[in-house]
Amino acid sequence: MSQPYSRFPHPFDVARHPGLEPEVKRAILASWASDRAAVRDNPALRKPRGARRAVPVDDILAAMRTLDDGVDRGTPLQ
Repeated sequence: MSQPYSRFPHPFDVARHPGLEPEVKRAILASWASDRAAVRDNPALRKPRGARRAVPVDDILAAMRTLDDGVDRGTPLQ
């Protein structure tokens, strides 16, 4: 996947996707969480190139935890 961000509007969409292997989900979420995707002057947000909008890094980390826990904790309130 060259720019998987554009396919998923939110990190939980990645974590819940039934057709992706856990390793692929982790790779996508890790790329979202990367400092390279940080929004200038607002490091609490990430917006990788190709993403439609910025998302809080806390949402990305929460989605990653659901993969580790094997539990869907739901989408955080916006």
